[in-house]
Amino acid sequence: MLRYFEHNRDHLEPWEPVRPTDFYTLGFWQKRLVENRQDAELGRSLRYFLQLVGDAPPAVVGAVNFTNVIRGAFCACHLGYGLARAEQGQGLMREALTAALPEVAARLSLHRVMANYQPQNERSGRLLEQLGFVREGYAKDYLFIDGSWRDHVLTARVFPI
Repeated sequence: MLRYFEHNRDHLEPWEPVRPTDFYTLGFWQKRLVENRQDAELGRSLRYFLQLVGDAPPAVVGAVNFTNVIRGAFCACHLGYGLARAEQGQGLMREALTAALPEVAARLSLHRVMANYQPQNERSGRLLEQLGFVREGYAKDYLFIDGSWRDHVLTARVFPI
């Protein structure tokens, strides 16, 4: 994970929240991976790391995160994802999300998966539309990303429970 984020720092940072000061350290990732496992065991989130089949040695080329799981009457979560710059445009994220979305919705008993993107990220908007996400709104100054409050397009996909 550390290598993935180090190699893709300039590519990913414009789309993600400001990182903690120790984010690019081995210690941070050792702790984060333990927390990820605990969150998965408690049903709070599921985080997947993408690797290419046959890669030797195996290297992380992307991440798919189902976070902020809410139970009760809502049964929903947020989806976030990122892919290495070198792997863009090959359909890898579409392939990963096509497999992960129904599996995670069933495993976590989710009715709704929400995914939000910055309006200028047209590639992400097209991907979500292809995956069956429906635009539900537009949020002004929605998230603090790359040092500024950024607008986001709000989308969701509904699953039968």
